[in-house]
Amino acid sequence: RKRVTAIAKTLRELEFHPNVILTSPLPRAYETAAIVSAELGIEFAMTPLLAPGFDLNGLRQLLNEHNARDILFVGHEPDFSLIIETLTGGKVRMAKAGLARVDLEDGATLTGQLVWLAPPKILQAL
Repeated sequence: RKRVTAIAKTLRELEFHPNVILTSPLPRAYETAAIVSAELGIEFAMTPLLAPGFDLNGLRQLLNEHNARDILFVGHEPDFSLIIETLTGGKVRMAKAGLARVDLEDGATLTGQLVWLAPPKILQAL
């Protein structure tokens, strides 16, 4: 909990402001989203699509449902690493409480570019 609070404060200081925060219904993810939401002053919503097993079909559905440019997803491994790998064609390993930014390209296919990947130790040190 302390780690997430420190990371959320770093995000605020870096002026990181997603349009919406979407979270898994599982308790730890939900608690993480609530902490980040409170620190950034941004609404969050729970969706069962982000429960373990989240995949590209779930991502497509969430992108269609939420007409937002910047979405912060709070969920689980190995789902996020697998999705980032599929979107970017690279090899990725997400850490607990880590963050990644992937810019999606316009078009019918879901492809994107990994802009940055930050493990929690880096985020806490900023």
